[in-house]
Amino acid sequence: MIELYFAATPNGHKISIALEELGLPYEIHRINIGVGDQFKPEFLAFSPNNRIPAIIDRDGIDGNPTSVFESGAILIYLAEKTGQLMPADGVGRKTVLEWLMWQMGGFGPMLGQAHHFNHYAPETIDYAVMRYSKEANRLYGVLDRQLEGRDFVADDFSIADIAIFPWTRTYQRQHVEIEDYPNVMRWRKTMISRPAVAKGMQAGSEFNADLRELSPAEWKRLFGA
Repeated sequence: MIELYFAATPNGHKISIALEELGLPYEIHRINIGVGDQFKPEFLAFSPNNRIPAIIDRDGIDGNPTSVFESGAILIYLAEKTGQLMPADGVGRKTVLEWLMWQMGGFGPMLGQAHHFNHYAPETIDYAVMRYSKEANRLYGVLDRQLEGRDFVADDFSIADIAIFPWTRTYQRQHVEIEDYPNVMRWRKTMISRPAVAKGMQAGSEFNADLRELSPAEWKRLFGA
């Protein structure tokens, strides 16, 4: 059993998707970031950066309970634990790790900033809106070029796809015209058509008004499925 400490955000959904794809049993422990659960000492004991997600694998390293924080590290841990979603060695492993790090270092943080300044900031800051919206579109362009002639980011379905995909749910709030990126559109349809991806994306929807209010038809429309 995996204990998943979670909020219904892109980083949280990376792990719920992975767990669904891997068929690993898990239970969700909600971390309500709106009221500061992430700062509680009991959470900081295994997630010292006070961020979700984090996991505790009750059957972890050497059969002992093992905690892992940071979504990229969790994805690598789960892939290595199961021998799935990442090649064991060679060029394939290198490529998956490259695109995982691309998401961790660029696609996630920059889209998060675009989302914040375009949607949540208490005042409109034109420079920030322009800067992060432009960078978001540049990154979608990078992804679109990588997906040219490929079904998945690193050829085969992997933790790279799982890491990137949840960040594309709110492309409108990133000031991205998704139609400008046809390969990304095709890939998003392929991703959401996977039952485990769809189930993982809806995990925790009872905690997130944006997700809770989406009907099945709206889910399909959102992802072009």
